[in-house]
Amino acid sequence: MTLFGTAGIRGPVEEVTPALALAVGQAAGDPDTTFVVGRDGRETGPALAAAVEAGLESAGSDVYRIGEVPTPTLAFASRGRKGVMLTASHNPPQDNGIKLFANGVEFDRNAERAVEDRVEGDDGLESARWDRWGESATLEVLDAYRDAVVAYVREQFSSSSDGPADDAPLEGLEIAVDCGNGVGSLATPHVLGRLGADVVALNANVDGHFIARESKPTPETLSDFSAFLETGSFDLGLAHDGDADRLVVLGPDGEVIHEDTVLALVAAHYTAASDADDPVVVTTPNASARIDEQVRNAGGRVERVRLGALHEGIARERRAAADDNETAVVFAAEPWKHIHTAFGGWIDGVASAAVVSALVAAAGDTETLRAPVTERPYRKVSVDCPDDAKADAMAALETDLSDAFPAATVDTSYGVRLEFEDASWILVRPSGTEPYVRIYAESDTVDNLVADARDVVETAIAASR
Repeated sequence: MTLFGTAGIRGPVEEVTPALALAVGQAAGDPDTTFVVGRDGRETGPALAAAVEAGLESAGSDVYRIGEVPTPTLAFASRGRKGVMLTASHNPPQDNGIKLFANGVEFDRNAERAVEDRVEGDDGLESARWDRWGESATLEVLDAYRDAVVAYVREQFSSSSDGPADDAPLEGLEIAVDCGNGVGSLATPHVLGRLGADVVALNANVDGHFIARESKPTPETLSDFSAFLETGSFDLGLAHDGDADRLVVLGPDGEVIHEDTVLALVAAHYTAASDADDPVVVTTPNASARIDEQVRNAGGRVERVRLGALHEGIARERRAAADDNETAVVFAAEPWKHIHTAFGGWIDGVASAAVVSALVAAAGDTETLRAPVTERPYRKVSVDCPDDAKADAMAALETDLSDAFPAATVDTSYGVRLEFEDASWILVRPSGTEPYVRIYAESDTVDNLVADARDVVETAIAASR
């Protein structure tokens, strides 16, 4: 059984049922562990939360119910204990999901597999003894979380390194936030306002039908928001998905700023601000070489980890640096999703909204901020590939792509990534959820590069059928 994907359990509610939530709660709980349980605004959230709480309590765990909150708020509340978030993130409203946390960090693969093994065990799941069932209570954490984000950003952007924190680092900024009817509306406008910005919040009523637009913020779904920005006088726009772990940044003209450019700018900020001799940024194989350029120019280095496993990459780099006080993981991110390691070990779109806004305020405008980043044309292409042919095709491509592009440096840690001296790159990897092999590429001649890579990929897939 494989319950967990790259971001917890997620799918239509015909699959993510109360029975499954009950079983996951029983599998994850034990008498010595306390859990916090939160949910986003989906219509199916209350029933799934009740089921997972029942499972946890019957396994012996005490449960704190924290209600409707952004996923980063649940992660914040899971410090020193464990947590369950009921969310399908950017998926459509008929979906839901289950994401597990321990001490502010998502469960790693070993912990997820342990839950899977218990759920599918032949003997079934057993409850704790009747007198060891857990208790439940409500807990208010949203105010504490918002306070923590505000304090963190004020400290990060103090007017001087040895002086008091600047209470209003966003003073003078006019920001529009499209909350997309998600739970980000409970945190981001509030945080930005306390940091000094003049904030206009759109679609800021939590609605599990996502009536204003699709939950996933893309240039297409944000078209109305882009038009609103273009006709206004805002300094920037920000948009969240349903649970506020993702952030999309738009310029005052309504243009979506490429997610890798945003990642590169935040990574460069943390690298330059670090006191470590060896500041490290962890990202994923599909992330642009513009990130490497900006981090390198700021005095750091980039390390990559598989998609959906930023927390594992952070742990890996910290283990490698255990005896080296000069190395520090200063930031970790994949496109749209950022972990601010000095703040916490979770993906946090609310903190990202505040940090990006502070960077814009410091630079004066979005164009000045992004000017140092070289933005080459980018493409993502999907090539049909049956699931049962993926393994053989990828094995062949490790050699075939290297042979086809002999000038490239090849990394086969997570798919096949080829990097060229001019900072162009290609990544070929199998989709984990659909019958495709994906090609990602960035280059001044990206169409030619993709065409050449696609020929090699299609040949390898045909030979593997």
